[in-house]
Amino acid sequence: MLQPQKVLQNRYQLKSLLSKNAARQTWLATDFKRVENIENDVDNTDANNLENNQNAQVVVKLLAFGGDVEWEDLKLFEREAHILKQIQLEQIPQYIDYFSLDDRVLWFALVEEYIPGHSFKELLENSHRFTEAQVKQIAIETLNILIYLHELNPPILHRDIKPSNLIWGEDEHVYLVDFGAVQDKAAKEGVTFTVVGTYGYAPIEQFGGKAVPASDLYALGTTLIHLLTGISPADLPIRDMRIQFQDKVSISSNFEYWLVKMTEPSVEKRFKTARQALQSLQENRASRISGRVALPIYSRIIVQKTSDILAIKIPNPNSSGLGNIGSTVSFSILCFFVFLFILFFLSVFGLLIGTVLLVLTIMLGYTMLLSYFGYQRIVLTAELFEIQLWLFKWCISRKQGENASIQDVFQSVIQTNAKNSFQVNNLEGQEMVTIQTDTNRYSFGVGLSAMECLWVAQEIKDWVRSH
Repeated sequence: MLQPQKVLQNRYQLKSLLSKNAARQTWLATDFKRVENIENDVDNTDANNLENNQNAQVVVKLLAFGGDVEWEDLKLFEREAHILKQIQLEQIPQYIDYFSLDDRVLWFALVEEYIPGHSFKELLENSHRFTEAQVKQIAIETLNILIYLHELNPPILHRDIKPSNLIWGEDEHVYLVDFGAVQDKAAKEGVTFTVVGTYGYAPIEQFGGKAVPASDLYALGTTLIHLLTGISPADLPIRDMRIQFQDKVSISSNFEYWLVKMTEPSVEKRFKTARQALQSLQENRASRISGRVALPIYSRIIVQKTSDILAIKIPNPNSSGLGNIGSTVSFSILCFFVFLFILFFLSVFGLLIGTVLLVLTIMLGYTMLLSYFGYQRIVLTAELFEIQLWLFKWCISRKQGENASIQDVFQSVIQTNAKNSFQVNNLEGQEMVTIQTDTNRYSFGVGLSAMECLWVAQEIKDWVRSH
């Protein structure tokens, strides 16, 4: 029977039970071998104090084999021991020992380094609140750990990042613990792995058994949101599969967008690697320190600048990105179907009703074309600015003003009092750029991210100021 003061392997004396469930126990223990090493290094030190010395303490994780425990549980436990044995990183507990013991129940034991400190779960339960600066620092340190793990060959995926598995050490650094869900093989097409993870923190592809490096990024993003809001991501509202946390925090728009990208439900829209996520976060941080905003690496904005002209091309957020050939093919297909609609309406409804329905179809088709193939160009010369709307290779509208009349250029948000409108609900709260002149207000770039809007506004202001 496992109880405090029991000694395992004539070396590890159990001190206190840290956690327990039906088949697992985690103990804080004293490692007598470490006590001896400390004793040899320190003269005239009381033995009792040595046993309580943090350097002599270890964590003993125990798995009881049998009953509800399946072979897969033992396989994961052994994999954790194997992985820890390979890892050499200060911010991950060091592997010490692995053994089995028969104490009425067959136990498998993993011994690892003890990290003095508190898990972020404990801090949250004690009502600790984290500032944006603190959360950014936690993000940076954790991303550095993930860069190390993901860039090993083969890469190591943690698959269970959450507040209870991140320790805020007494040295004020972040430590990643509990590698019981680790995956040490690269995901291959058509190959699935054991489904692990914690609801609210794990992304959807992980529950399909297909974790990738971006899966750990999602879990980190949800963990950071939990630290900022004090609310578990499982308890936050969800819209279009995205966690809605923005109204629960007061943080910079750049950091807000970064968290949104970290927690994109579609793995293709997330940062691909921890290194890419770290670079983006540090660029945002540097831009706030310098007072300037960098164009995000994910942006599809195209800028052309000479001494005489500044041209900024802003693709529609719904743009297909098919290129000239793809656009031509899509346009041809659409024209073919419009032609079929013309014949159908005229033959079935007669000339008058058919014509009305045809006009409505053309209007709808025009709106769809703009939505998927339209883009805006903002062109500035030394004296004038022009906001152009383009469809394929045709400019279909222009709005023009004088640079001298510009009072301000800024990021803004669509607001409306209209209700029960799909279009209004779809646009409400979206970011855009606004040019305020003496007499008019020109808005464009609806659907850009906050950081993209800030960058465009900054470029226009810099141009006007320098010309």
